Amino acid sequence: MTRYVQKGEAVDYRPTEAVAAGDVIVQGSLVGVARLDIEAGTLGSLAVVGVFDAPKGTGAITVGTPLYWDAANKVATATQSGNQYLGKSVQAAEAADEVVRVLLNAPYVAV
Repeated sequence: MTRYVQKGEAVDYRPTEAVAAGDVIVQGSLVGVARLDIEAGTLGSLAVVGVFDAPKGTGAITVGTPLYWDAANKVATATQSGNQYLGKSVQAAEAADEVVRVLLNAPYVAV
């Protein structure tokens, strides 16, 4: 039998090493953002929905652009290859901007 556990806006996470609030965590195809600092081996939570300002890679980004998490460089990028889907941009970002506003885990629809 299936049992309701929680709304699903956040999921439990027990890291093997310390995580800082705001860190993007990729677990398989699930992406979340640490809400608070989480010590190694301690139960914390990751937000899996919401709008976040994420560090941005190079180039301008238009509203609605699918964004991916580049774990090596710790930035949001429009480059899909080798990166995990993060969400969609909800605000335009110029090439010189350091952050992009992203709707985390927004439904991805390929065009």
